[in-house]
Amino acid sequence: MTRPTHDWIPERHLGAAATLAHADELIGQIGDLLFDYQTQPAGTFTLREIAAGPVSRTEVCHVAPIPRKVSLLVADALVALRAALEHALFAEVEFLEGGQLDERAAKLVEIPASDTYEKFNEWVRKRAKNGPPSLRAGSELVRRIEGIQPFQRVNEPHSHPLARLTIHTNHAKHRTPAITAVRLAAMYRDDQVPRSMRDLPARPEEPIRVGDVIAQTPLGTKVPVTLFPTVGINRPGTDRWPVLMTELEEISWWVRTQAVPRLITGGDLPEPALPTRYEISVGQEDERAAIAAGSMISAPERHKQRLDAANARGALVDLIGQIKGAPSPSDITAWAEHLTDEEVLERMSRLRKTFTYQPETLLRNADVMAALLDEVLNFAFDDDPAEAR
Repeated sequence: MTRPTHDWIPERHLGAAATLAHADELIGQIGDLLFDYQTQPAGTFTLREIAAGPVSRTEVCHVAPIPRKVSLLVADALVALRAALEHALFAEVEFLEGGQLDERAAKLVEIPASDTYEKFNEWVRKRAKNGPPSLRAGSELVRRIEGIQPFQRVNEPHSHPLARLTIHTNHAKHRTPAITAVRLAAMYRDDQVPRSMRDLPARPEEPIRVGDVIAQTPLGTKVPVTLFPTVGINRPGTDRWPVLMTELEEISWWVRTQAVPRLITGGDLPEPALPTRYEISVGQEDERAAIAAGSMISAPERHKQRLDAANARGALVDLIGQIKGAPSPSDITAWAEHLTDEEVLERMSRLRKTFTYQPETLLRNADVMAALLDEVLNFAFDDDPAEAR
């Protein structure tokens, strides 16, 4: 089978592909910091119970500080994503103009982020006199730029990925790096497990602060709950705090799979798609081959998988530890730790959720747990020379 060569990417645009890979590496560094932060033993925030008359209030008494480097890396990653767009545009303009631009024309080469058609026309008009011919009204390149503008999302142009990318990078360049904070994305009572996270009522999209009351119960009543803390990012100029890695994922996906390919080709999205990253830390004799060998799994996807696997490891240790004949918690933990993230998630996926008394499901889960226990016992036996003797 012939490997894809990404022939649709002209030589002049290989730099944009490298910039996208660099952005994903930066987002990967963010994910590493967030993973350590979100899985710290003490948690991202601490709660206490406070009696208030006939009720007990669950109040936030401490929020762990987010590493400052997270905000700095977020700003770097978003600037790199915007640079990929600008690099692709500038390379295309120079190609269409047949060479290097004079300084006056070069200053007018930029990606606009127009939330109305009128504003976009104004941007085009300002290039009529001194701008390069390829950026004047009616040109093919202007048509491509128009196709990725925020006003194309009629109902919510402000939520278009290009609009978000622009407000984030403008804020980071001229005011402060990205502003991040801990959020409580969701919570539910353990005796009321939802069938889907989508069934949970929406929580306020705002940071958690010391003194916030997240639950209230009758005094003396214990109601176990499951919390889903996350890290949000403020969209500058708004009171929105979307999940940080989701914001990065949505913007980076759009730049890589939609905006850059459309700027380059102007037509239908080409195949194969650009990888999320490829090896850019060494010199490449054949960069197209390196691109073709790149990964299609994004840094936000890897981050989510790591968090899911960390939660699944803890859950498996707890579940197997409750089975009669289970080895020590340290043995079960050692088994869970030796599994890859993919292997942990695969084993957890064997278990089916039960919302009512379903004999077939309960029996199936019992068989799954028995098989997992055997796996743990075999691992502990093989790993213990004394037992082997």
